[in-house]
Amino acid sequence: MQNKNIYIGIDLGTSSVKVIAADASGAIRAEQSESYKVSYPEKGYSEQNPADWFKATIKALSRLNVKNVKGIAVGGQMHGLVALDKGGNVIRPCILWNDGRTFKETAYLNSLKKLPEWTGNIAFAGFTAPKILWLKDNEPENFARTDKIMLPKDYLVYMLTGEFVTDYSDASGTLLLDVANKRWSREMLEICGLNENKLPRLCESYAFLGTLKKELADKFGWTDVKVAVGAGDNAAAAAGTGTVFENDCNISLGTSGTVFVACDKFVLPKNNALHSFCHANGKWHLMGCILSAASANKWWIEDILNSDYSDPEKAIKKLGKNDVFFLPYLTGERCPHNDVNARGAFIGLSADTTIEEMSLAVLEGVAFALKDCLEIGVKVNKSTVCGGGAKSALWLKILANVLNLPLYRVETEQGPAYGAAMLAMTACGEFDCLESASKLAVKTLVQTPEQGLVEAYAEKYKKYKKLYPLLREWYEAAGK
Repeated sequence: MQNKNIYIGIDLGTSSVKVIAADASGAIRAEQSESYKVSYPEKGYSEQNPADWFKATIKALSRLNVKNVKGIAVGGQMHGLVALDKGGNVIRPCILWNDGRTFKETAYLNSLKKLPEWTGNIAFAGFTAPKILWLKDNEPENFARTDKIMLPKDYLVYMLTGEFVTDYSDASGTLLLDVANKRWSREMLEICGLNENKLPRLCESYAFLGTLKKELADKFGWTDVKVAVGAGDNAAAAAGTGTVFENDCNISLGTSGTVFVACDKFVLPKNNALHSFCHANGKWHLMGCILSAASANKWWIEDILNSDYSDPEKAIKKLGKNDVFFLPYLTGERCPHNDVNARGAFIGLSADTTIEEMSLAVLEGVAFALKDCLEIGVKVNKSTVCGGGAKSALWLKILANVLNLPLYRVETEQGPAYGAAMLAMTACGEFDCLESASKLAVKTLVQTPEQGLVEAYAEKYKKYKKLYPLLREWYEAAGK
């Protein structure tokens, strides 16, 4: 008999919030989503109003129309700076993960030789700590008013429960956490001018933190709904794809692109070129992040070609033989280059270059950028793949051959929302650990490498790797 208890997973994304209702067998009973806007007040800036997240979430939950809800958890966009005053009011719009204003603060933090020792990572412009320094220097009145600093999903949890907490996976991306020892870094708090009481209480992602506020539970017709701490979106997505055991890998082709490798122990990556973060299962992971993945293809197909996605792909025939290259650095790049000034580029154009060749170059360029992340000494032999870009059979074929990895898709592909539902199930005792819950993620092989294409793409990748170093000086000069 199918378990009737329902668990809700919330994915607080950059463009929308998605909520799903699943039972303990892993079956999806209902799902809803609501969108909201991103604001770009200046070049390189990216902000959102946290109130929009809560409003959209409540609307989506109201439309789920499910009963017997026992637990909720949230997976959410990472790194965003949410500042609240003593009254619990949002002081200013949230500075998002893809905001590039903190290049000076990032450079300063990376001048501190002991930074990787304190945090397990170097600074990237999207991280939270550089944003705090920016706020302190550029909006000192707002900084002085700040009583609580939160990440986006933690603000949502705060509004749902009144609890001021975060989990280790999301806290890892603040650059305020000593990742190896799973505690706030005293050195980084001093540098940022913070007291620890302004930061959330640290918990495991699957921990039970409290119950849904009564007025909200009554609104939805629920009673005694437990809420788990939740996780950063990448850790939640990894849980939802069963990427929880040593050397398991998940690749996401979402707005950004990520390579996520689970680790049983803390690992400091070579040259600090990857992120070394805590995982939602209580362990750790390595992650490479590129800022433009499916968003690069969306820009090319929708904004430039004003076309349907299937049109250019239908005409693409010559995999591994394309002479056009594309660098997908449309909004700068994070891993492994850490360059906010980097920009996209087509290289190798000629008078007879076709739209099909340029369209193929975009797909290949993202695949090569993801390979850059795996080249930093991370050894895996297979990977799951998720995200909107993974719906393209052509892109999966390119990716499998560029990476020389068999790729698997999870039958229930709900990303961070599904992983969040697993965290809720674990917090409520349906499973004894997240590893047990992750077995709900049934994987199907969708693409294997082909030796001829693997060899062709290996040769093309050698050429691709030379392009960024050649352009780096120009990027730097153009960014001044």
